[in-house]
Amino acid sequence: MQQVPAFQKCINPDCAKTYDVGQILSKCPACGNLLDIDYEWDKAPLPKSAKDLGIVPMPSGGMGKISGVWRFAPMVGFAKPEDRVTIGEGHTQLRHSPKVADYVGLNPKNLFLQYEGLNPSGSFKDNGMAGAFTHAKMVGGKVAACASTGNTSASLAAFASASGNMKAIIFIGDGKVAYGKLSQALDYGALTLLVRGDFDDAMARVQEVCTEEGIYLVNSVNPFRLEGQKTIMFRVLEGFDWIVPDWIVVPGGNLGNSSSFGKAFMELHKLGLIDKMPRIAVINAEGAPTFDRLVNGKKLTWNGGHVNDAIIKEYYDGLDSRGERAHTIASAIEINRPVNLKKCLRAIEVTNGVVRTATDQRILDAKARVAQEGLGCEPASAASVAGLKQLIEEGVIDKDARVACILTGHQLKDPHATVAYHSASEADLAAQYGEYGVKTTEFRNSPVAVANDLGEIIDAIRKAGGNDGCGCGCSGCC
Repeated sequence: MQQVPAFQKCINPDCAKTYDVGQILSKCPACGNLLDIDYEWDKAPLPKSAKDLGIVPMPSGGMGKISGVWRFAPMVGFAKPEDRVTIGEGHTQLRHSPKVADYVGLNPKNLFLQYEGLNPSGSFKDNGMAGAFTHAKMVGGKVAACASTGNTSASLAAFASASGNMKAIIFIGDGKVAYGKLSQALDYGALTLLVRGDFDDAMARVQEVCTEEGIYLVNSVNPFRLEGQKTIMFRVLEGFDWIVPDWIVVPGGNLGNSSSFGKAFMELHKLGLIDKMPRIAVINAEGAPTFDRLVNGKKLTWNGGHVNDAIIKEYYDGLDSRGERAHTIASAIEINRPVNLKKCLRAIEVTNGVVRTATDQRILDAKARVAQEGLGCEPASAASVAGLKQLIEEGVIDKDARVACILTGHQLKDPHATVAYHSASEADLAAQYGEYGVKTTEFRNSPVAVANDLGEIIDAIRKAGGNDGCGCGCSGCC
């Protein structure tokens, strides 16, 4: 149960041309649309039930070598076992979160948070990079590049450094990356180019450079990247003992996750490994609202693959004419031109999904509330929880629905936002984040300044409720 005959296929049903997995393509040469990795499922050594999608160790053996991507090899079987690349990604958890459920207004029994911050580079991107680097190894790639808001660059740099024979080049919009992420790219030795512009500019340039120089592109326009990311849903379903939840709520951004999740459910359902598909809710930041405006405002749909390209072009031309740029504190999803737009339209259609935006204020409040459950996430991750709260308030998601929110990145990816939320004065908060509409901190946990004095320190602890005063930790005098 190791390898499945695979090929690349254009997502445009009017084209549907296929290409060998040994080719390096980021779009269909015939029509310019995105590509899927597809499989000859009738020749696949598939399990009889989803519960049998078990552990498949790497060829070097040992439980410590197991990858959270490649242990689902029957569903991502485009590579031979000896070609599969891993840095130990995918050892993540689906955690029951009753306190956050109470915050969003959901039945406390029914909310679960999938914490992808436990990946080696601290974000979900490691799942996708396992797929992309595996394909790069298959085709003999020596240099890999990406445009990034931070997490992709950190993951690319980590994989390149660990591989020992791959060079990494990273394109980042100047001033558009959190230091927690930039520090990883620099420390792992990647060539980091700060492009004067935003992510959309960096994305355009990296595609041009990769085409011109024959460099392997690992952004999520690469279909092998999304094959790795779809395994996040296998782990979520595994956490539910393969009982499909009602909703999956995921941050938007470049729309790679939501696209790959939709593909995962389509394949599982087609193969009879699940009996229904969950609904997917894609949550963008209000300061990067492209997908929401196109779907809810312009009524853009997948339409069975016959997407109205004129609507997209008109919208993007409008962005250019107005000089409108994405602008949100959730830097990981600060993207106005998502490369996986059409694939995500498909995911929304096949899962009867919805699209929303959340304000930066709601995102930061949700982030702080999630942390009180012991899960530290970056701002973009908390868009899923902020969006869930909004959808429950709207009555779109029932209070008794079973929901999984995806937390995409670790808290330390963007520590500046966290510290400012908890410790900045109202004036400082307005100065730093007023432009994002952040004015209050509902769950503030400010540090307390005390003198270097035992009595004052004890008084501060007692005032904060950290000790009742009798020294034994009881609720009153013993």
